Amino acid sequence: MDAELEFAILSDATGKQLFEQVIKIMGLREVWYFGLQYTDTKGFLTWLKLDKKVSSQEVKQENPLQFKFRTKYYPEDVTEELIQDITINLFFLQVKEGILRDEIYCSPETAVLLASYSVQAKFGDHSPEIHRPGYLMSERHLPQRVLDQHELSKEQLEERIQIWHEEHRGMLKKDALLEYLKISQDLEMYGVTYFNIKNKKGTDLWLGVDALGLNIYEKEERLTPKIEFLWNEIRGISFSDKKFKIKPIDKKAPDFVFYTSRQRINKHIHQLCMGNHELYLQRRKPDTLEVQHMKAQAREEKHQRQMERTQLETEKKKREAIEKERERVEKENQEMMMKLLQFEEQTKKFERDLKEQFERARILEEDRRRVEVEAARLEAERQEALMAKEELARQAEDQRKHQEQLVTELAEYTAKFALLEEARRIKEEEASEWQNRAKEIQDDLEKTREELQHVMLSPVAAAPMAVPMSRAMMEGPLENDHDDQEENNSTYSAELHVEVIEDHCNEEERITEAEKNEHVQKQLMVTRLLSNNQIKDFKKKKNDILHNENVQAGRDKYNTLRQIGMGSTKQRTDEFETL
Repeated sequence: MDAELEFAILSDATGKQLFEQVIKIMGLREVWYFGLQYTDTKGFLTWLKLDKKVSSQEVKQENPLQFKFRTKYYPEDVTEELIQDITINLFFLQVKEGILRDEIYCSPETAVLLASYSVQAKFGDHSPEIHRPGYLMSERHLPQRVLDQHELSKEQLEERIQIWHEEHRGMLKKDALLEYLKISQDLEMYGVTYFNIKNKKGTDLWLGVDALGLNIYEKEERLTPKIEFLWNEIRGISFSDKKFKIKPIDKKAPDFVFYTSRQRINKHIHQLCMGNHELYLQRRKPDTLEVQHMKAQAREEKHQRQMERTQLETEKKKREAIEKERERVEKENQEMMMKLLQFEEQTKKFERDLKEQFERARILEEDRRRVEVEAARLEAERQEALMAKEELARQAEDQRKHQEQLVTELAEYTAKFALLEEARRIKEEEASEWQNRAKEIQDDLEKTREELQHVMLSPVAAAPMAVPMSRAMMEGPLENDHDDQEENNSTYSAELHVEVIEDHCNEEERITEAEKNEHVQKQLMVTRLLSNNQIKDFKKKKNDILHNENVQAGRDKYNTLRQIGMGSTKQRTDEFETL
């Protein structure tokens, strides 16, 4: 499946000799599961018989002859039975091929989960640095049916696979392959080889041969069997031409008989029944020495792997711790660098701010000095104004006193003036009287002169000076009275303004991996919920519908087998005949 090998054989070599060459080069010891398959001259797939010569069998004549190394028989429980890594890998490859080819029906949600285990086995742990978007494009991971049915694109489905892949971190390749097979063995069509048969009525049916026994399916459905016969219920098988007969252990039950279209098909059925029945019985016996040795070796290898894994985990944890420490140191260094850059930026900013503050301080200092000078000037002016005010106040006081003195003097002068006026009036009256008297005297003098003229000897009298003197005395004060003094009473003010700045399971009790493993159950449930609304209904096939009906009814592979295996062998044989 993964490689082609060429072998040279003798003309009389048997099938066993060729088979031993193949398993020897592969290093395979669990040989009982496998066989060499070929296409015969009639076009039918046939298994190479080991006890006969290769040249005597109906192998299609090609050069070289073509054989496929395939799984012929399946185990009941892969966890308990598969031992070697090579065996697990070969089973994985064939089961995966069957699922991708839709030979084994797989629901979309299970297909996505299985694909994630397949990816984990191939790529190991998911790493965002290594597994870039599109890393799943290199090969096919899902059946074409799932891609056709889904509303999601192939890329979106692969994103879903990647999500589960990330969750499988730490899982080794062998464990991932076993998880794949543990889930796959619960699929209804896993390990079943189908043959077209008819009952005595001629009804077309399917016979399914697997590790547990024989199952009968209706023609249109190969997913859910209708009747089951376990190997421990069968004591003999035989065929004659196209008729195949199975003898049950229950002697009360009739033989189970069906018919095929060719004797060749009966040969194939007979061979598979014999091999599966033998393995069925072998599993229920103590292990042979060879198997015990292989299991012991497998346990030792598993223990060694666990120790190596533990050591790797320890080293991984140390590396992760070192890596985390390195990342922490790098992060701290980056943080320190960031802080340093921030500090430098802050320092530069502080320097700029400091320069700006110095510049503002200088400007403020200049402003302060200007303010101080202005304040000093204003203070000087204020002092001058105060002095001027005091001087004005003093002058005003002096002026007031002077005014009071002047008023006093004025009052005195007024009084004097009044006295002088009165005196003047009196003097004027006296002067008038004197003038009248002088006139009288003049008249008298005239009369006297005339008399003197008459009397020449009479003496001349001196003229009186009282009147002119009186006039002089009167005129003096009157002139001073007209010399009024002027008053000058002005006021000065100065306003100062200063600005402030601021374990084997019994088939009767067996359950699926989803039931055993709660984690797988949750994964399938989540994927189913995500898929339910994204499946195109018109793209669903019969198996999809049947599977959904089984899920809704709570049916799985094993409880279906328990149900159809109920009743006696006779009842089931009779039921087969009535189909």
